[in-house]
Amino acid sequence: MNPSRGTGIFRGVCLLVAAMLMQACGGSSVEESDPSSARSVQAAGVMKSGLDSEDIYTRLLSVPGLTVVSEQVSPFPGTRFFQFYFEQLADHRNPNGERFQLRGTLLHRSVAAPVVLYSGGYGLNSRPFQYEPTALLGANQLSLEHRFFGPSRPASNDWTLLNIRQAAGDYHRIIQAFKPLYTGHWLTTGGSKGGMAAVYHRYFYPDDVDATVAYVAPNMHGLDDGRFVRFLDQVGDEDCRERLRAFQQDALARREELLPFVEELTTSTGATFELIGLDRTLEFAVVEMPFYFWQYANASVCEFIPAPGAPAEAVFAFLDAVVDVSGSYGDADLDYYAAYYYQSATELGWTGYPTRHLRRLLRYPREDVPTAYLSFPVEERFDHGLMRRVEHWVRREGERMLFLYGDNDPWSAGAFEVRERNDSLRFDVPDSNHANARITRLPEAERTRALSRLYTWMGVTPPAVGAQGLATEAAGDVAPLVEERSRL
Repeated sequence: MNPSRGTGIFRGVCLLVAAMLMQACGGSSVEESDPSSARSVQAAGVMKSGLDSEDIYTRLLSVPGLTVVSEQVSPFPGTRFFQFYFEQLADHRNPNGERFQLRGTLLHRSVAAPVVLYSGGYGLNSRPFQYEPTALLGANQLSLEHRFFGPSRPASNDWTLLNIRQAAGDYHRIIQAFKPLYTGHWLTTGGSKGGMAAVYHRYFYPDDVDATVAYVAPNMHGLDDGRFVRFLDQVGDEDCRERLRAFQQDALARREELLPFVEELTTSTGATFELIGLDRTLEFAVVEMPFYFWQYANASVCEFIPAPGAPAEAVFAFLDAVVDVSGSYGDADLDYYAAYYYQSATELGWTGYPTRHLRRLLRYPREDVPTAYLSFPVEERFDHGLMRRVEHWVRREGERMLFLYGDNDPWSAGAFEVRERNDSLRFDVPDSNHANARITRLPEAERTRALSRLYTWMGVTPPAVGAQGLATEAAGDVAPLVEERSRL
């Protein structure tokens, strides 16, 4: 669901070229705020810019369940930016039951402009930004935190209330609450887990919005989806794949040399690894490394993979730059992303990893599963049929849906299929990965086709520039495709 995770690999490669080492780059940082502060409006921060004949701030105050926290200066001309909380039902089946405050932001342009509802599927980026459809359409943008991330969770912390139906209900209630304010068309969007959430919302509420644009959104089959293994056995060229396999074998054969570097992260980053353990952390990181590599890098990085026998410091530095050991396996990040692992263990599913070439080197085979990343037991059984039902609905009935995938991204092994007779489209963006598969990076003919459908769905008159000019103009004005998140 910030490309700093992906671009960190390339910064690391530059450091390796310069100093024969790669430094881990970036980290997980999602802004938090005190939920109690949402109870009062910071009126001093509200600025009257006169963008509409009516005052949008005044109209926001009339939305039932909405509490405006503050208004910040927007860097985008002609817009206003608000932070808010919206009261949600903890269980949408029980309107008289527990409630909680869901965080969100609003980038407002005009009540007549389209509305893009965005979620990264994780915590909320509380700063002003535009997602690609927002920039392309000149739209308003509602951005939502996913339930059970950050402060957006019921006080009961009842994990059985975290499922795709309940999250879809969050979307539904906020769309219905804001529709009286905005007369334009509506679109849901997001990248990775956020794109998945947008799809699930359409599955349960197909008529809430006019269209959906889902970026790099996979659909998994069970808890050990072999399609991802087959993808990793074929992506790139054989020379690069062999370099990655040799790196893994060498790293696991020398784990006693590398373990001190994992332990040193507790000093350099402050991370702890009590949940996974140092040895298991190293093994999981090595096993998953090719997946991360293709998720955010490309073939140009292959030549920098340390060969067997390279200094242990260089081997671990490369592994850490690709995988982000403390961010992916450290206790603090695992706690923050517990909701993701819970969803994976109960509904979303999990990927398989190629391990045949590592069989004699593994100490923890078949232990890299979602429940390994949780500090509490999962009592609910995995729903093996749910993702299949969503997948079949998208293929057979999903209308006005646009999917984009990176052709080098392992997550594309779980791509949704669509039917053009349903006015839905899917594109694989050439030479792209999980961080950069955008509409504006499609070849011109496909880009023109995608934009034509998008403008038609949203009732927007196309700009008086060609697809190439529009791509150039919009590319530098949009937010990262996926959140600052290593795994999905």
